[in-house]
Amino acid sequence: MAATEKAVLGPLVGAVDQGTSSTRFLVFNSKTAELLSHHQVEIKQKFPREGWVEQDPKEILLSVYECIEKTCEKLGLLNIDISNIKAIGVSNQRETTVVWDKLTGEPLYSAVVWLDLRTQSTVETLSKRIPGNNNFVKSKTGLPLSTYFSAVKLRWLLDNVRKVQKAVEENRALFGTIDSWLIWSLTGGVNGGVHCTDVTNASRTMLFNIHSLEWDKELCEFFEIPMGILPNVRSSSEIYGLMKAGALEGVPISGCLGDQSAALVGQMCFQDGQAKNTYGTGCFLLCNTGRKCVFSEHGLLTTVAYKLGRDKPVYYALEGSVAIAGAVVHWLRDNLGIIKTSEEIEKLAKEVGTSYGCYFVPAFSGLYAPYWEPSARGIICGLTQFTNKCHVAFAALEAVCFQTREILEAMNRDCGIPLSHLQVDGGMTNNKILMQLQADILYIPVVKTSMPETTALGAAMAAGAAEGVCVWSLEPEDLSAVTVERFEPQINAEESEIRYSTWKKAVMKSMGWVTSQSPESGDPSIFCSLPLGFFIVSSMVILIGARYISGIP
Repeated sequence: MAATEKAVLGPLVGAVDQGTSSTRFLVFNSKTAELLSHHQVEIKQKFPREGWVEQDPKEILLSVYECIEKTCEKLGLLNIDISNIKAIGVSNQRETTVVWDKLTGEPLYSAVVWLDLRTQSTVETLSKRIPGNNNFVKSKTGLPLSTYFSAVKLRWLLDNVRKVQKAVEENRALFGTIDSWLIWSLTGGVNGGVHCTDVTNASRTMLFNIHSLEWDKELCEFFEIPMGILPNVRSSSEIYGLMKAGALEGVPISGCLGDQSAALVGQMCFQDGQAKNTYGTGCFLLCNTGRKCVFSEHGLLTTVAYKLGRDKPVYYALEGSVAIAGAVVHWLRDNLGIIKTSEEIEKLAKEVGTSYGCYFVPAFSGLYAPYWEPSARGIICGLTQFTNKCHVAFAALEAVCFQTREILEAMNRDCGIPLSHLQVDGGMTNNKILMQLQADILYIPVVKTSMPETTALGAAMAAGAAEGVCVWSLEPEDLSAVTVERFEPQINAEESEIRYSTWKKAVMKSMGWVTSQSPESGDPSIFCSLPLGFFIVSSMVILIGARYISGIP
């Protein structure tokens, strides 16, 4: 019967999108870039101490299997034959660090999440060992020494977790970011799993030389990291191995990109000077700088954008990272209780259309770009008796936009050519008030693609284009045209400048809250010497654990 026949759609490509708050598996038509089906599973986070953020690597892996199986079931209900899925790409939260036993396949500790702050004293100790006139770490990696990156997380695990130390001593330990853990597990694990990563994820470890595209011996010696536990570094688009279990057994895994690089590819920012901003758990603005490394003088990161094939050139990007974007909405919901659902913030903000002089700096885990100031903590200022929850909601959305403007201005100064518009993606872009605010505060148009799943799309494009798969053309003339929604500035430039300068004043007030030793030591006496304001605002760090806005990478 015709009704039971499987629909023939041509080659399909799947993408694992493993984010901070959830895992998803999505399947695309490689000829049209149409999203056919997907499934999502939320991921729990743990907070053993103030500022510590952990996840269970096994839960993450099981969520991937569940998403793949459920998506395949949904495709079956749509009469789509899963044998048409020719490749799988992987996109992942970056910097999150996992160490596991290659003989048992068991993680040796929880995954230490990118937002985790426990390594602040480690960073301070290491900083003293870098010569002031020769910051070889930044010159080789493009990164500032920060709690953000994997090397210091791995150093902490080696210093503090006996199971990790013993496994390293006995040559049983493997290190990886989430992509490495997933690819090793999906391609067989203890039975021949492939231990690899791609250049984009490697460039976020602080152990990788972005010029030579290799693990760097001097950096590994500086951080005292044994090179034998590191994964092999591959391009972002090649066959790494085959799925060894589940509904898609035998399908090649042939694409791998850190989530922000994946979004850059998914937004088709292949030209020098094109930029995108992803509004997720954090906010990440990347600008393609082509085949040249541009080192920032204004607090941005230099990172690998992508390398789409073993024999293809590497492309670089400037990146500005904001730690807290979508998480601020969940803080209003879960900690203050002024909204019941994440979507309500748009309604509250719309009621007043202004913050009425209220400014919110959500520095829950310090300030990232362009300040790199770990002593900062969140503040809400400019309050009067007239201020109500609607104004606070509006100020929270404005905060996301102001942070983006700070990064965009730094990027314009580094690149020398101001952006004429900003391409955006991520779950928060569904909020029209936010998008209009962003256009007003930047005073340039904001362009939102009709395809919200750009991170997964980028991973699928890399997988489908890989040599040996070749079902997705990345030639400009073959790329599918995407419809967009455009938000134009609706306020005058003077008002935009006044609001922005007041925001900068608030940022200055947020700095210097943490003035004693780091909570890493676990010494409770630290809290006796801190100002009262610390107790009010430091609890915001716990916010990071909120279940972020549904659908945000």
